[in-house]
Amino acid sequence: MPLPPDHSSDPAQKAKHAASFGAAAELYERARPGYPDDAVAWLVGPDPRDVVDVGAGTGKLTRQLMAPGRRVTAVDHDAGMIAELSRRVPEVEALVGRAEALPLADASADALVFGQAWQWVDVAEASREAGRVLRPGGVLGLVWNLRDESVPWVAEFGEVMRGSDAAGMFAKGGPAVAAPFGAIEERVFSWSTTHTPDSLVELAASRSYLLTAGDAERAAVLAGVRRLGERVAGPDGTIELPYVTHAFRAIRP
Repeated sequence: MPLPPDHSSDPAQKAKHAASFGAAAELYERARPGYPDDAVAWLVGPDPRDVVDVGAGTGKLTRQLMAPGRRVTAVDHDAGMIAELSRRVPEVEALVGRAEALPLADASADALVFGQAWQWVDVAEASREAGRVLRPGGVLGLVWNLRDESVPWVAEFGEVMRGSDAAGMFAKGGPAVAAPFGAIEERVFSWSTTHTPDSLVELAASRSYLLTAGDAERAAVLAGVRRLGERVAGPDGTIELPYVTHAFRAIRP
């Protein structure tokens, strides 16, 4: 059942949606894709020693950031997500905190990254705080996986699931940063994930607005996703879902 897009800029609604993930941490971990390795490598720049994953969730991006000789710290505002991350990635320091008030020392990081998360922040406050935590020359990295809706069935999937806050932000020109950062550099990566109708339903169910929706609305949307998945699945029952990953970097002066 198609629903109208919800790109609300209301802070209370954004907070409700952002907080919804903690209650469904296992679903989020199981259903959401990671990121292309080349996108992650580009995002943090060459050989950063101290990297912070902000809005880390269950640690999908955190795990991809790990490398020999590198210290990775994960931060999320939701204690449920941090508990799930600590269970899955015990070797990483995981802290409860917000982008606007990071529990980190001044000039303590070489790269600060946000995966699918910058749309939730107060841009001016989060930029100022990133500037405090990053060392001079450090990288603020922002990354989003967006479905490639140039493919007709994927566009239909988007209509069934309703537009996201991230998609709304891109429709308005993409992410913005504030002082002390200047220009943003962007790179785009195309790739795909393999699904079944069941896993496509799980992916939809992990969306923030469905986690907070009423039972009837949620059931109707997921039934629509299942019908679509069954229609587009190949003879082997699988579905290739194409993504376009948008990665952005801004350098701290």
